[in-house]
Amino acid sequence: MITLHNLPLTIKQIHETLVGAGFESHLVGGCVRDVLLGRTPKDWDFTTSATPDQIQALFPESFCNNDYGTVGIKTGEDTPYPDFGIIEVTPYRAESGYTDARRPDTVTFGVTLAEDLARRDFTVNAIAYDLTKNDLVDLFDGLTDLKAKRLRAVGNPDERFAEDALRMMRAVRLAAELEFVIESETMSGIMRNADRLKLVAIERIMVEFVRLIDSKTPMQGIILLEKLGLLTHIIPELQDSIGCEQGGIHAYDVFEHLLRTMQAAADKGYSTEIRLAALFHDIGKPATRRTGGKNKLYTFFGHEVVGERMTKKILARLKYPREKSNIIEKLVRWHMFFSDPDEITLAAVRRTIVRIGEDQIENLLNLRVCDRIGTGRPKEQPFRFRKYKAMVDEALRDPISVKMLKINGEKIMDITGEKPGKKLGYALHALLEEVLIEPGKNTAEYLETRVLELFKLSETELATLADAGKQKLAEEEAAALKAIAKEHKVG
Repeated sequence: MITLHNLPLTIKQIHETLVGAGFESHLVGGCVRDVLLGRTPKDWDFTTSATPDQIQALFPESFCNNDYGTVGIKTGEDTPYPDFGIIEVTPYRAESGYTDARRPDTVTFGVTLAEDLARRDFTVNAIAYDLTKNDLVDLFDGLTDLKAKRLRAVGNPDERFAEDALRMMRAVRLAAELEFVIESETMSGIMRNADRLKLVAIERIMVEFVRLIDSKTPMQGIILLEKLGLLTHIIPELQDSIGCEQGGIHAYDVFEHLLRTMQAAADKGYSTEIRLAALFHDIGKPATRRTGGKNKLYTFFGHEVVGERMTKKILARLKYPREKSNIIEKLVRWHMFFSDPDEITLAAVRRTIVRIGEDQIENLLNLRVCDRIGTGRPKEQPFRFRKYKAMVDEALRDPISVKMLKINGEKIMDITGEKPGKKLGYALHALLEEVLIEPGKNTAEYLETRVLELFKLSETELATLADAGKQKLAEEEAAALKAIAKEHKVG
């Protein structure tokens, strides 16, 4: 474990270089906080009396590309330092004027350490450490807050959040990551300034939000966002689920169910994408709820279809990476697939694997487990989950992709004399559509005979057969949306 007495060599070397040139040098911010908490810092930051130009003169393998004077020192190969990524060194600075609730209008270098620490966000991040003197500089009683596991703004909370409105989001994220509480006046300051979050670029909000989701206690984080008035500026759609009762096996309303499902995913150490899918999987329920139904207080017909569309809009608004968004949307869309194993056929399992992707089918099963935990039940019924898993394992042994067919493009060209082109691809996918339904047809004898029949068709007819699966899915989606629109007046 890293402590203040056994810091990495690179950190000591950078400090010694600054001090050796006659400048003051302190570690500061999150790295000091994390070391004091017994955590391994993700980043290392120095603050110094040197100016940006003076810092860069001492470290040729450095760069400065912002208005705050922060110098990034490269470490690793071809540098004098062991690999630690980028170490940031920032001059003591004072700031003033924050017309965009994000960046200071004026930055002044050459101030004192005390002035520099006074501009920082929370007291636990305003502790500096002098490696030479082995001395902590704690001007705002951050050590007391650290021991109490408490986040408190440096000075006046309203001033700190006016300087950078993202600090409100950061407070919630840190509370979730560190499992800290937010001090009452700081919490009140967030509530007073919550509307200022809309001034912050969504990309910056998304980074903090994802870090919150990846924490050990994302459920507590989302509850705090809602309580403090921040959630409405990030995912207002979630607020519609508050108080939306479900009945049946559910012990909680939709909002709490979503949070508990997400927390179950966090407890199991699942990926960001599974956690977000857990958070959004039933987000379509409030829009699709209706009273009555066979042996049910409420029904939520088509909520997974509506939920997928809502999830896509939310993630696009948050500017979440499209490739990862696609995974989350699919998990939301198909999360109901394993709701009743007695009605699932192997052909349906194979089709679902094709639709969601072989690499995501295990995640779909994991989401199902978290979904059940989120209802208030301790775990998935063992016999059901074993049946789900057995069906998936069996389906994965059957052909679910063109590469698993007992025929390939080269063989088809030998048999038919066809040259490479679209028709060849259409033929392979047409054959796949057949064996998805009847895996027993995946024999060289059948496929070689069948391909001769297929090549008697026109390219258009062959394309139609090849796209049968996609067409079926499109028809199913259209029918579902039409039914939902008719019954619930949602789209």
